[in-house]
Amino acid sequence: MFQLEQLIIQFLLNFVSDEALNAFLRDPQATATIVGSLIAVSGALLGTFLLLRGMALTSDAISHTVLLGIVVAFMVMASLLGREPDMASPWLIIGAAGAGVATVILTELIHRSGLVKQDAALGLAFPLLFALAVILVSRFVDDVHLDEDAVMVGEIGVAWANTNSHCLANCESVTITLDDPRAEMTRQCTNCRTLGISPRDAGAEFTEICTNCGRYSPAQAWQAGLIETEPGLIFWPKSITVMAVMAVLTLCFIGLFYKELKLSTFDAGLAAALGFRPTLLNYGLMVMVSLVAVGAFDAVGSILVIAFFIIPPAAAYLLTDRLPRMLLFSSLIGAAGAYFGYDLARGSFLGLIQVGQILAGFNQLFGLTLLERWDSSISASMVLMLFFFFLVAWIFSPKYGLVSTLIRRHRQRRSFDNQVVLGHIFHHQGRPNQGQELAASTLYRHFRWSAGKMKRVLAQLRARNLVEIQGDRISLTPRGEARVRTFRQTQLAGETAAE
Repeated sequence: MFQLEQLIIQFLLNFVSDEALNAFLRDPQATATIVGSLIAVSGALLGTFLLLRGMALTSDAISHTVLLGIVVAFMVMASLLGREPDMASPWLIIGAAGAGVATVILTELIHRSGLVKQDAALGLAFPLLFALAVILVSRFVDDVHLDEDAVMVGEIGVAWANTNSHCLANCESVTITLDDPRAEMTRQCTNCRTLGISPRDAGAEFTEICTNCGRYSPAQAWQAGLIETEPGLIFWPKSITVMAVMAVLTLCFIGLFYKELKLSTFDAGLAAALGFRPTLLNYGLMVMVSLVAVGAFDAVGSILVIAFFIIPPAAAYLLTDRLPRMLLFSSLIGAAGAYFGYDLARGSFLGLIQVGQILAGFNQLFGLTLLERWDSSISASMVLMLFFFFLVAWIFSPKYGLVSTLIRRHRQRRSFDNQVVLGHIFHHQGRPNQGQELAASTLYRHFRWSAGKMKRVLAQLRARNLVEIQGDRISLTPRGEARVRTFRQTQLAGETAAE
């Protein structure tokens, strides 16, 4: 990761100065937006296939159970290997991926027993693994960063502070040894803790130790005052590198196996018949979901990351029926949610409305005592913005939106009412009882409608030149008769085809 960051930095320095790059990376909003966008894009691309496969809640299960893989890998590295792990460690990522695959395998084993259905099997598998993870966190690693709060919501707001320092100039490190004149020596009691005595006790034994010996990086040496010339440093947030790698892996996975994923998603039987191994593809998809989930773990936690897998694809599903567009739309929606979510966390909704002013208005209007200063969780605010974009798609989608559905149903009801009235007129026109059946003033009674509704229907039919009213008698125009005959022929052809 460190070498990759250096390559990226060298590339960026061809376009911007080191001061400008540092200023940008040290901006909490810029870093949080970049990390959140990378999480959203990666999650949206994978979540699209999960949603279409009917496996959306599998991301929920995996996002929980990767915690078990992280904790086990953490304990192994800290206890057995003596290493200091962090969330960017490849061992933690491997452990999380293994836990994700274990979740899928355990679910399949329970399901194949024939005793429970697929959703119940998933509901049995992931609470077990997640419960084990929570117990291990609380019992064995509760004194480190990996705690329950980090598990729930993450810390994307401080991603800018968790950095690797890359030196560009004056990059000499400093090493202080015991014989160095800069070494600071002090005495330390070697048996005080063992015997439970005070350093002032006559039996206390001392040894000299160096308090500042060791190797200093250029940044540490400058901070400690060991060098006179400040080194040129770039502070690169670790989360950007981790999620950038996950985003690239996701794009490569989907790009390489797009056709296979598409076929196995919509027709797993055909994919198996053609030798595409849909089960293996499914495991590969679960591995990628696990990798992205653990990469996002430090930023948005294991709970809120579910929204980045599900909400953008769900919104995109309402906007298009084509898979390539769905992948594109879900990525854009996810990135937009991350961008505007940071502003919402600071009290600005889409840059148009200040939440604090709304709260102040509620306080004045209803006599409430709400806190008018809005300062909320950044990752939670990103999820709220994702849900807002989903609501917009759900309401205004041209094909599946609430508004278009209401308009379509209204048109269908109006078309049905019009056709019923046209059929009634066609059936009674020219019959002996047409004077009674086709009177404009009493026609509504034959349908048990209100007089106002019949008046509106007749006005629509007259406007379209389908009926005419002479005095109180209603009759079809030639266009109206042709409309009824066409409808009857269409219906007859449809019934014949159904038989």
